[in-house]
Amino acid sequence: MALTLELVFIGIAVLFLISVIANKFSERLGVPALLIFLVVGMLAGSEGPGGIPFDDPAIAQLIGIIALAYILFSGGLDTRWDEIQPVLWPGIALSTVGVVLTAVLLGAFAVLVLGFSPLTGLLLGAVVASTDAAAVFSILRTARARLKGNLRPFLEFESGSNDPMAVLLTTGIIGLILTPGSSIFDLVPTFVQQMAVGGLMGYGLGRFTVWLINRIKLETEGLYPVLTLAMVLLVYGLTSVVGGNGFIAVYLAGLIIGNSVIVHKKSLIRFYDGIAWLMQIVMFLALGLLVFPSQLASAFVPGLLAALFLILIARPVAVLLTLLPWKMPMNEKALISWVGLRGAVPIILATYPLVAGVPNAELIFNIVFFIVLVSAVVHGTSIPSVARWLGLAAPLEETGKLSREFDVDPDTPSELLELVIPSDSSAVGKQVVDLGLPKGTLIILMQKGDERFVPVGSTVIGARDSLLILTTDEMMESVRACLLNCEERHDAADSPPLPENFSCMAIIEVDPDRAEPNQPVLFKGSATVSADCTATVSEMAWDFGDGATGEGETASHAYAAAGTYTVTLVVTLSDSTTCRATTDIMVCSADAPA
Repeated sequence: MALTLELVFIGIAVLFLISVIANKFSERLGVPALLIFLVVGMLAGSEGPGGIPFDDPAIAQLIGIIALAYILFSGGLDTRWDEIQPVLWPGIALSTVGVVLTAVLLGAFAVLVLGFSPLTGLLLGAVVASTDAAAVFSILRTARARLKGNLRPFLEFESGSNDPMAVLLTTGIIGLILTPGSSIFDLVPTFVQQMAVGGLMGYGLGRFTVWLINRIKLETEGLYPVLTLAMVLLVYGLTSVVGGNGFIAVYLAGLIIGNSVIVHKKSLIRFYDGIAWLMQIVMFLALGLLVFPSQLASAFVPGLLAALFLILIARPVAVLLTLLPWKMPMNEKALISWVGLRGAVPIILATYPLVAGVPNAELIFNIVFFIVLVSAVVHGTSIPSVARWLGLAAPLEETGKLSREFDVDPDTPSELLELVIPSDSSAVGKQVVDLGLPKGTLIILMQKGDERFVPVGSTVIGARDSLLILTTDEMMESVRACLLNCEERHDAADSPPLPENFSCMAIIEVDPDRAEPNQPVLFKGSATVSADCTATVSEMAWDFGDGATGEGETASHAYAAAGTYTVTLVVTLSDSTTCRATTDIMVCSADAPA
């Protein structure tokens, strides 16, 4: 059968479908996705059932660079600066000094044990010295690999920022091999230039992209992802042209954009989550196609020995030496040592010697590929277990499932916070009105099991409930403390008993003088008690999200869509007794008659 364009389309679609379906099974089996994608690529290659002929390392290198640029940008876009800031300097040290130490240690092993020449051994060490961002992001952002404290952002920052050093070492050593008489010290000024220019370009172009997104005011929301797709390539290309490292530039640009106020931010993050997965599949499939399984046999013994040395000695020693200036618990250092995932980046770097025509380049490529396979199997399947064993596994407290349905206006200080209530939280068993949330905080969506709904004041919080909360950045920690603290709960019997002969009435009306555009509505309320009750009203508050309080009467500025809502009025009597009244209210749009 002649090869037609339609058959090519079918082949590409089948490869993608197999990769996506296989990834579903990989999550259940605890196998990292990169391993599945590589195996699918190998099976589709010229020596597999697919029979696709592909042996061009230059094209594979180009695909890998483009894919890695988008993966790093997506990682930066979805990373919060307040998570990175506490681990910035140890992360930078590990992504620079740690990479050099790893390369030197593995290079020495390759010379002493595998019989490589000094420069060739150092080249092998440089190629596999950096951890892989795509692999680290995909594993650490799954529910089964949640880590305590700042470990996840630390490891993600290291994997996203250590590629420049590995690229510099690899290209520099290739130059030393092909240019006899040159000195390894020539790499120092080049590295400083690459990092400095890359950092400045990433920051500057990231700020420019934020300004452009917010000012261009495109008519169609779908054009904003197209705009950022172009900006990623522009950031990488311009940075490389002026002598900087494009990888660090795109990662920093993504970090700047993700931590800035921009329009359609949620949709951009969702879009790049899909782009990152697409790029991973394309990259690993292309690299898998480039491998000839029959050639891996000769690299089995040296590849296995090098992988074990890298996992058990080179990575741990490099981590311990690099992090000596920082006081860090030994179990955290042990976990950081273990999370040394090698993935697409080492394989991409292994194509550099092939393209340059370095002696023993094919052997280096096959050894590197074998190291990646071993790392994927050993590291990818064991990280959750090792984290639990070291006491560093964290429960799932936050998700992104509810917040994906909402966007916050970038012109307001509002932020969305999604929390899962722990079973030992003091909030469990309380009504929303009794949570004591900070003023200006509103629970806009709640999930109990499979049911999603907008909670009211009388809604009772249960263990493992998911809450989507509208608040501000300044109040986030207060909200977390209010909902996630695990203090001992007071028994309901401790509350003062309600008098039998009291009644309470709530009156709510729309105030047209205070109504503003975009559906803000003002409510007024009052409360009375029956004549035979000895107590009088001393204080009352509405539960409609903003926590307004006042004596006898209160005004609540509630931002709500038009519809019918149940509002709870909390009334405190002069004898300190607290009672509640609930009423249904109709919220009208601002231009509707009161």
